[in-house]
Amino acid sequence: MNKPLSLLKKNVLFTKTLVASTLAACIFSAHATAEPTPKNVIYMIGDGMGPAYTTAYRYFMDNKDTKVVEATVFDSILVGMAHTYPDDDTVVTDSAAGATALSTGTKSYNGAIAVDTHKKPLKTMLEIAKQKGMTTALIATSQINHATPASFAAHNESRRNYDEIANDYIDNKISGKLPVDLMLGGGTKYFVREDRNIVDEFKSAGYSYSDNLNTMDTLTSLPALGLFAPVGLPFAIDENPNRLEKMTKKALSLLDKENDKGFFVMIEGSQIDWCGHANDIACAMAEMNDFANSIKVAKQYIDNNPDTILVITADHSTGGLTLGSNGQYRWERDVVKGIKASVQSMTLKMLESDNLEEVWTKSTALPFDKQTKLLLEQAKSQGDKALAKAIRSIISDASFTGWTTGGHTAVDVQVFAYGKGAEQFIGSQNNTAIADKLISFIKK
Repeated sequence: MNKPLSLLKKNVLFTKTLVASTLAACIFSAHATAEPTPKNVIYMIGDGMGPAYTTAYRYFMDNKDTKVVEATVFDSILVGMAHTYPDDDTVVTDSAAGATALSTGTKSYNGAIAVDTHKKPLKTMLEIAKQKGMTTALIATSQINHATPASFAAHNESRRNYDEIANDYIDNKISGKLPVDLMLGGGTKYFVREDRNIVDEFKSAGYSYSDNLNTMDTLTSLPALGLFAPVGLPFAIDENPNRLEKMTKKALSLLDKENDKGFFVMIEGSQIDWCGHANDIACAMAEMNDFANSIKVAKQYIDNNPDTILVITADHSTGGLTLGSNGQYRWERDVVKGIKASVQSMTLKMLESDNLEEVWTKSTALPFDKQTKLLLEQAKSQGDKALAKAIRSIISDASFTGWTTGGHTAVDVQVFAYGKGAEQFIGSQNNTAIADKLISFIKK
């Protein structure tokens, strides 16, 4: 009788252990499910920033005194990849369709500003955040009514309707309130017009206003509007190399002051894309550096405010950038580091000057030899487009930088995340899934 009793006791003990383990697992699962969602959302978009850009930036920033290539801020928070195709057969998205997917969780056609394929408005995460009582902000180095920021606070069938999009920023009320509490970027051309002065309308609505990046500190409370250029801000390589970093610091300091119900901010490194369209590698690296430093600011904010999520991605990749070209197994980052002006800036200066050598030697560390002199003189005689093409060709060939297009490509882009809920963005996903997850955080 002892043996069966012993066996029975073992079975009872096993059952109790199993029940206890199951109960503990259920409690843990319930606790995990009940884990509070982030209070604040920082969403950063590197426009045109495909994987080759973050790779180039790593080599660009490398300390040559060490054998190992140092990691960048991008490497420290990389969690996945995203698919960027629009809702048509083109496969290659533009910034409007890409931003619409990233802001609403719905794919649309190229050129769409937060509207579906039937041109009907789609609810954006910024609008949802505003409905929930959160403070909202848009920051960009482009004009603030450009495709990416526009797709968070406006609705239009075409990204080219800049005046209409600017109008939406004050006409598109959310629960009777203006949709965006803070806007920093460019765009005075579209906000101060003969037919309508939208800046004055914002002032009448209680917004403080600044039109000079150097006096941005005059914005001390929300709501506020800062428009620092007629269209986009100057390229980082040409002027104010840390302008996005400055705007990010200002935005987070203002948002932190009025944060009872949390905030949502979208911060765009807009001109990574513009440099990519120009096939201008030095310009792109300067934009990447400004964007990277802005990410560091956001990370520091989260370290001090752990109830915040930071998600970073790109809408697409631009230019078909590659490191290594013309059959050579090399990429000369020091050539790129020696460039001190954008191709656009050099082109304008050369068109206005009779001394091409002076402009060239002030703008690059490359020699002004007979071949360079002849190429630039011939190109200048043919006009600005030919001259710009010649300048970027010399720089690309010298640095072994390759480009396949002046447009966009369909490669997957990277996803980076940091802070509360970052683990939910791990893996390969559609760009709409990023929006869906962030919207679920905001709705809770």
